[in-house]
Amino acid sequence: MERFPATAPVVCFVAIFLGLQFTVSSASPAEINHCLIIRNLKQEQERPHEVHCSRERSRAARQIIEEYLMPFVKRENFQMSSPCKLHPDNDMFQDQEEHKIHVDINEWRCGYCKKSFRAERFLDQHFDNRHYNLLNVSRNICLADLCGALHCDFVINSKSQKTKCNPAAAARNRHLCESLADTCFPVNQGLSASRLHELFLHQFCDAHTCSEKKKPFPRGGLKLPNILYLATSILTLMLLPFIYLIVFLHQRDMTGKQELKRIKKRTKPS
Repeated sequence: MERFPATAPVVCFVAIFLGLQFTVSSASPAEINHCLIIRNLKQEQERPHEVHCSRERSRAARQIIEEYLMPFVKRENFQMSSPCKLHPDNDMFQDQEEHKIHVDINEWRCGYCKKSFRAERFLDQHFDNRHYNLLNVSRNICLADLCGALHCDFVINSKSQKTKCNPAAAARNRHLCESLADTCFPVNQGLSASRLHELFLHQFCDAHTCSEKKKPFPRGGLKLPNILYLATSILTLMLLPFIYLIVFLHQRDMTGKQELKRIKKRTKPS
């Protein structure tokens, strides 16, 4: 085994923290190679755990599943099996997403360590750097990989201009979509599964075509309260006491005027 001089630790320390260019002239090739190995190991230890799965697209897929699929699944009282990639337990970001606390418009808080951030993207970076060990990587399923079948681009880029349809991509996404329907809602598992299988094909898969202009989610989804309706209702409730007060004062004024007329009639000399 090759032995290194006693100065090797000092050379490596300087090389790592001050840069190799300062020590190349005074170190032997063996020492430089040894320092390179140590530096690479140090960088590997400091580098955050990398997960090749888009959080943004996974979030879009999760939103689509919750809004356009789960209401029908709950209505049928159907339990998806674990092999189904749409099962909530298969989402690697699920636990982290559940530990997001949206305190205010400019404040997001980590549910693990209570640290606050100005925006959700900074909290996502915090999860990647500090809490990557809490990712559900046991089944290695990334919801972003299902975006083609679930029409994530339709949701994310809803306001952008339409792109030209690619027949090969449409056929590939339709195949993925139909495989999800077969895995998650096998028709041999009863009427509920059969109905959900048919709904999934109609809700997601039929729109993967270039020959017909079909939009995804024709059956609609979760009925969210309309913001304008809520604002109008709150404003009406706030103004209701004032309306009653105005009506009351008006009626009292009219009653007072009628009483005054009666009194004048009584006191009028004959």
